Amino acid sequence: MAKAYNIFKQNTSQLDDYIVLVTVHATAYHETNIDILKHLIQDNKTPGVYVTLNKPYETLKRLMVQNNIDPNMILFIDVVTKIPGQESKKIDNCLFIGSPEKLSDISLAIEQAIQSLDHENKFIFFDSLNTLSIFNNQTVVAKFIHFLTVKMREWKVKGIIISLKKETDDKIINHISQLCDTNIDIDNSKSIKLHTNLNRGEK
Repeated sequence: MAKAYNIFKQNTSQLDDYIVLVTVHATAYHETNIDILKHLIQDNKTPGVYVTLNKPYETLKRLMVQNNIDPNMILFIDVVTKIPGQESKKIDNCLFIGSPEKLSDISLAIEQAIQSLDHENKFIFFDSLNTLSIFNNQTVVAKFIHFLTVKMREWKVKGIIISLKKETDDKIINHISQLCDTNIDIDNSKSIKLHTNLNRGEK
């Protein structure tokens, strides 16, 4: 999966801010996420916000420590862990939302988290699109991601949106692709196809 790391680094390192859609098979999903985070955190020392719809905060935190990624560089928004009897809950560097259906709460949490980071360069890592599609209809998901990409540009952050192949509707993928600067498609044989929509390096 070093190939994914190298391609991602090569095609984003010269851009001040960007939005990337990464589509990946389930077999390469975890390694791809780790590779991207290593580039952002280990290489660039960039703090960010990680929105997790697939793994609980505690699991993610352990995984990052095991891969020498400093979890203290990240503010987590956990949409997986259930919080009975509460709208939301915050501990350490994580805010628990409790449901992928609470899109307004998720967007508000992202905004508060990104604004609380006192750093010129920041990222938002959204993991993942297909889980959002399970709990919300296509139109709602498309509108939410459209809103989120607009805010990413407004905040001048690096945006990474992860989607598992064959688990997200093609119409949503095609729509979101138009909102992103770069689409990285990692297939099961670990080859990578890169499509660049815009040159964000030009100011």
